[in-house]
Amino acid sequence: MLKFPDGTQVRVSGLEEILVELYSERKEANGKTAEEILDRLEENKNYIPPSARREYKSVVLKEYRDYVAAQKGETPSRLEGG
Repeated sequence: MLKFPDGTQVRVSGLEEILVELYSERKEANGKTAEEILDRLEENKNYIPPSARREYKSVVLKEYRDYVAAQKGETPSRLEGG
């Protein structure tokens, strides 16, 4: 489930698996990786509206950063308020 800053929640298929794969590939949490997450979500038949792509990119990047932090035993940004 993706959670947007305005409170909107969107269910996406395969996000957890994508995060696991990217982490195992040692991908850095950056804009390029966020684009790759979006591409892989679309390959999994998730619809990402072109008009909302920037917002999705920001949200999936945050999700990936939180995932990476959790794997390293750090506090995810959502718990830090950030």
